[in-house]
Amino acid sequence: MNNKPKIYSAEIYFFLFFGLFHMHRIWGLIDRESYSRFWLSVMENRGWFYFALAGLLSAFCIMGMVIFFKNRGRNYWWRWIYIFGGGYLLFDLFAILIRLEVWQKLLYWMFDTSNPFWNILWGTFVGLGAFSAAIGLSIAKKLRQQSSSPASE
Repeated sequence: MNNKPKIYSAEIYFFLFFGLFHMHRIWGLIDRESYSRFWLSVMENRGWFYFALAGLLSAFCIMGMVIFFKNRGRNYWWRWIYIFGGGYLLFDLFAILIRLEVWQKLLYWMFDTSNPFWNILWGTFVGLGAFSAAIGLSIAKKLRQQSSSPASE
């Protein structure tokens, strides 16, 4: 009997999506002005793209938390990211939605193109994205092995 928890294909999409989402910030390292202008506009104008993206991000976070709690006591290490990363992101999205003043100040600081920490800040997000994508690829490999092993039949 296989005692390992099931790996869900949705977990691959979670990590690959967040990997690509964070790695898109390479744009901010190449062209600060247009990157900052675009994302501040998205957050301030709150059009269909803002709500679609916030909805997708929230859905992925909630899905990850459901997977974590469904497998409580026998989770893989990466599922803790669903709790801590997902919890943080849900807070972030909520703080942006209600325009929490301290959060808005933080965001304007982050998107200030003269910020001396710009490259460190956005470079860290790019690195986080690469790490997330690598986890997604690793999970894909594990899922393929899980599917092809005789114990899974």
